[in-house]
Amino acid sequence: MLFRILGLDIAFTSVLEEFVGHNGPKMSYGKQSLANELFVQEFGLLSQQGIEDITIQVKNWETVPAFFATSEKSAIPFDVFSAAFYLLSRYEEYLPHVRDAKGRFPASESIAFQNEFLELPVIDIWAYKIGKLLTETFPAITIPKKKVIIHNLLHVQRPFLYNQKGMFRSVMGYANDLSKFKFKEVFKRTQVLLGLRKDPYDTFTWVVNIVKRSSSKMTAFFLLGENEMYQDSLNTHRKAFRQLVKYVGDYKEIGLLYSGSSLEKFEILRKEKKRMEQITNRTLVSSKQANFFLDLPENYRNLIELEIAKDFTMAYHDTPGFRAGTCTPFLFYDLDFEIKTPLLLHPIAVTTTALTSLPDHEIEKKVHQLLAQTKLVNGTFSMVFRNEDFKGEDENIIWRTLFSEILQQYE
Repeated sequence: MLFRILGLDIAFTSVLEEFVGHNGPKMSYGKQSLANELFVQEFGLLSQQGIEDITIQVKNWETVPAFFATSEKSAIPFDVFSAAFYLLSRYEEYLPHVRDAKGRFPASESIAFQNEFLELPVIDIWAYKIGKLLTETFPAITIPKKKVIIHNLLHVQRPFLYNQKGMFRSVMGYANDLSKFKFKEVFKRTQVLLGLRKDPYDTFTWVVNIVKRSSSKMTAFFLLGENEMYQDSLNTHRKAFRQLVKYVGDYKEIGLLYSGSSLEKFEILRKEKKRMEQITNRTLVSSKQANFFLDLPENYRNLIELEIAKDFTMAYHDTPGFRAGTCTPFLFYDLDFEIKTPLLLHPIAVTTTALTSLPDHEIEKKVHQLLAQTKLVNGTFSMVFRNEDFKGEDENIIWRTLFSEILQQYE
């Protein structure tokens, strides 16, 4: 927390004599104060073994929500180290909970949503409050300066609406449109298949032109497995698809959008990773689950076994906010095994699908609010866009503007 968010160089010790004899700035964490130090009283979660239901009362630390209150002996009124661990480990997702129709942990079940702090990166805010207290107590301490990082994510589950579907799926598409009297769709499909019109979901040239002149990070995640709907799938072995992945990969990082099938069978995930590496001729570093499904800790254990370094699934697909309470990447902690793992989790602030029901001005307002919160703590802001969000129709101007203009202003 103090290292990853504040960038402080710190050392830990459990040797009492070493701690008491240290003459520089020091902080203790436990049941009682030890010497002339900044003392934070523990709630007890970090020394707890096993997982059990915990009654949580959220109150305010000045103006910021917090929980696990401490006594007056503590330098701060809450054990935010235990609270941060609770949120980062996704402790509540290991407990019995209601799932949505696809088996996901819904935002409405989270302590953050229920206590109205989901849109605040509370862990980062707590860290900066501790940093302020440290510098006031120990003037020799300097908090390193950081800048906000913009890391856009491109979710490519359906790279084409009509093209590259193969004969059978195309015939099915025609039959479906005709049965519903969608004659405009039939006309557009025919134009695209005859090469008279560009596929509306093929927005990749526009995306690449934007990222070529931008300093922002971007990772494009491509699905290699089967789509949920048969008619939406395409043959990813086709030359056109491989060329598309390589084209985008010439400018920005390529990640794997791993399929629902890969969640059920580890071997499928292994094959998807191997195929992506064959296409890009690079070691796969980043992954994201296609439907934001997280079954903890199994999903992440599978990624670790395949030596995937980063995952970008830490978000709610339909609700803006910070699922793990932070806008700073952090290492996954396996609660069952009680070990810190090498898998780096990158929190996502919002997806376009979470905002589609809002009018354009409300979408822009919400993104600015989340960006402002991220900028206050110099965190990383990630937003998930889909390639179809940029299709050249009037209702998609907001997504083009956010991607190409508004987010660039914060770099």
